[in-house]
Amino acid sequence: MIEISFAKLVLLALVALIVLGPEKLPGAARTAGALLRRMRSGWDSVRSEVERELEVEEIRRAAREAAARAEAAQDDFRQSVGAVETAVKQAGNDMREAVAEPAPMELTSEPPPEPEPPAEPDPQQELPLAMPHAAGKGGAHGGA
Repeated sequence: MIEISFAKLVLLALVALIVLGPEKLPGAARTAGALLRRMRSGWDSVRSEVERELEVEEIRRAAREAAARAEAAQDDFRQSVGAVETAVKQAGNDMREAVAEPAPMELTSEPPPEPEPPAEPDPQQELPLAMPHAAGKGGAHGGA
């Protein structure tokens, strides 16, 4: 903007006083003030409109970027789904082939042998027939 110092403002007021005279100077000052207010409000409205347009353009740009990212993610997802679908179809085909052509296996009609039960201990080996302390000589209760 134009820089007006105090000295320039005083010089401008003296020139206006000489040219317009003391009777018309207050009316001219009011008119000049009104014009300045209109210019400022017009400038402010233009500036706010430009700012709004810039904000709208920024929002549009962000929306375009988000849409591009979403489309890229969707393409990646489609590729992944296609790869999984191909793998599943291949596995299904492999399973159909395996069922259609059974592999040779040895089949026996005999059941597998049962495990042998553990051997029971012989009772003769566990308990001795004669007890050494009871076979004897009179013992404690007397047998004479």
